[in-house]
Amino acid sequence: MTKPLIALYQPDIPGNTGAILRLGACFGLGVHIVGPAGFDMTDRSLKRAGMDYIEMAALTRHDGWEEFEIWRHAEGRRLVLMTTQAATPYTDDSDQTITAQDVVLFGRESAGVPPRVHEAADSRLTIPMVEGRRSLNLAMSVAIIAGEITRRFGL
Repeated sequence: MTKPLIALYQPDIPGNTGAILRLGACFGLGVHIVGPAGFDMTDRSLKRAGMDYIEMAALTRHDGWEEFEIWRHAEGRRLVLMTTQAATPYTDDSDQTITAQDVVLFGRESAGVPPRVHEAADSRLTIPMVEGRRSLNLAMSVAIIAGEITRRFGL
């Protein structure tokens, strides 16, 4: 069964990325990293957070945004951007929500994604939060969406 994929845009924090790779391995979700990452992918904290699950993760690395976009278009996958700037919650039942052919992209911990990435998105979704709060931790945000993907598409 085809399932959505998780993608991280130039992640900054190795511990978050390691936890997301572990989550991907446990939920059977492919994880794509759009580089450059803000750390060495062999970083000890990446390995500590991901433990031995990193070896089980379906990890694909892309050297940059252009390479990722070429791959995504060749695969015929929509881009769903998770952003605090969206108005549509991920739980919405419209055609904007996550489908099996999507890549769900999360931005950098420090800066989100640049305007060109926002413009490239086919859909923008948000995780609803109490008003006045800025954002959730990246690994927690991915976990919420991974839970939704599992609910909709199974393991």
